[in-house]
Amino acid sequence: MGQLIRFALIGGFCALIDLGTYTLLTQLAGMAASPWVDIARAISFIVGTTTAFFLNRKFTFAGGRRDGKAQVGSFVLLYTVTFFVAVGVNQLMLQVLPESAWQHTLCWAVSQATATVINFVMLKWVVFREPSTEEN
Repeated sequence: MGQLIRFALIGGFCALIDLGTYTLLTQLAGMAASPWVDIARAISFIVGTTTAFFLNRKFTFAGGRRDGKAQVGSFVLLYTVTFFVAVGVNQLMLQVLPESAWQHTLCWAVSQATATVINFVMLKWVVFREPSTEEN
């Protein structure tokens, strides 16, 4: 339960970083139209998830911390998959939801929630998997 709480707190903080980046790019940098909106979502995803990885590695999944290529490779693979999921879900929601003042924020939220569920499960059980008693 402690891991889930730490993950949620760190995730909330990093989601604010992600959303802030996305909002700045779409609203202030003029990236609200295709194809720029996808690039804005990609950049915000990278900023938010990179921050989340380092914070979760230190504070949430420290028991499963191991150095080496396997952990980095698992991280890269996981975040590559969730990157495409987040950008794809964001684009799908932009097509499905009617235009409104909240459209971009709602699309971001749905794509972020989808990526977050995938990330927690895979970070806990694959990337930062704690060694079993047989492995110790």
